[in-house]
This record gives sequence, C-alpha cells and structure tokens, in this order.
Amino acid sequence: MKIGLTLYTLRQFVQKPADMMETFTRVKKIGYNNVQLSALGRVDTHYLKKMLDNAGLFVCATHVSYDRLKNEFDKVIEEHEILRCPHIVIASMPQDMRNEQGYKKFAAECSEIGRRILSEGMDLSYHNHAFELMRYSGKTGLDIIYDESDKNCLFAEIDTYWIQYGGGDPSLWIKKMKDRIKVVHLKDMGIIDNTPAMFEVGEGNLNWQEIIAECKYSGVEWLVVEQDTCSGDPFDSVEISFKNLLSMGLEA
Repeated sequence: MKIGLTLYTLRQFVQKPADMMETFTRVKKIGYNNVQLSALGRVDTHYLKKMLDNAGLFVCATHVSYDRLKNEFDKVIEEHEILRCPHIVIASMPQDMRNEQGYKKFAAECSEIGRRILSEGMDLSYHNHAFELMRYSGKTGLDIIYDESDKNCLFAEIDTYWIQYGGGDPSLWIKKMKDRIKVVHLKDMGIIDNTPAMFEVGEGNLNWQEIIAECKYSGVEWLVVEQDTCSGDPFDSVEISFKNLLSMGLEA
C-alpha cells in the first residue's frame, strides 16, 4: 500500500495551470509521490500530464462525475489514457437517485459502465459520503449499491470519515469490501464544541491501527489523504497527515 493525496483538499490552489504547477511542486516537496485528481480547474490533459511528470507525481486515481461518465465516456477514457491512471472513481451519485429503487438503478448502470472501463484496462469505484448509510427495507443504500452491482465491475472507495459520520464502522466496511477495494480515503474525525469535525489523519479519534490493518487484509492499494475542510493552511494539514502515516509504517 502506498500513500496518496487527493487534490480536492487543495482545490483552491489548482484552478489555474500556473497555480497547479506550484501546488504540484509543494505536494512533492512534502513527500507525496501520488495524487488523486479532483476539483481541478480547466486545463489541457496533455499539459496537465507534463506538469505532473515534471513534479514527479503519479496519478493513482481520479474523481469523475456520474453524468460525465454516462455522457462523455470516450473523452474520459482518453484523458485517463493520457494520464496513465488506472482507477476512475465516481465522486458521488445524483440526488434524484437517492432512494431504494434509485440505488438499484445506479448499481446496474455502474456495473455496465464499469464493464466498459475494464475493457479499456482500468477500473471503476464509487466514493461514499454519509447519505448512503440511510436504510431502506433494512439495508443501507451503500449495501444496495454493492449487493446489486457486479463485484467485478464496480469497486469501493471507502471514505473513513463519512462512514463514521453516518454511524458506520470504517474498519468493518473496508473488511466487507475485501478484494473489491483499491482506494481508501483517509480522513480523521474529532469533535469541536460537541460537533463532528474533520481532522488530519492521526489527529482525531478514528482507530487508525485497525483501519490500516483492514486495508492490508482487504487488498487496498492506495491510502489517499483527504480533508474537505482544514482549520488552518491546507498544505500544513496534508503535511501533518503525511508525516503521521509515515510514523505508522506506511510508504510514500
């Protein structure tokens, strides 16, 4: 398993190509070798690849919208071929599908999209938030997604914070997805004034020893740091998370 960083955490610093290059250089200087592309501004994919190569960063995964995969499939594949990125991740699901029948339809459509992606030499995952842990006829929406989809065509990108926020157990969900999970989002949870809040990995209350053990058991390849909101400088936050993960014995 290797450490990565989703650029969503640094989204305000990757909106223009000039800012992207500076950000990539700073990320590499912290020690990251791998990034997940998310929330970048408009940029030519060939130029983006050149900037990433110059910074010495590998694109381990991306976040792509469900609608874009449905409507611009060939373009998405072309971009990932240029980037040489193996893992395409659906960032979230449409609001109007967040019901029992919608989850089933989403699972079926993702299976078909994932099947097409596999034929291109890549794979498809889904990134959860907390809303998928609402129950329908005794099952969570997330259970419906994975029970109703082809296990060979749709993988999981479990987000530790959002699973915990939704009342789930991150370790158990990672274990449940054994051999069906390539990427995990590492995001810690703590409390500020009796309200759940996002913290740097290792600075909150999640059981990282257990989470990382389950990641190893379940075949996870990429441990990707993500922090949607930071109390201070986001670059400081991603550096704290990186150093804490190194201290846990993980590789950059």
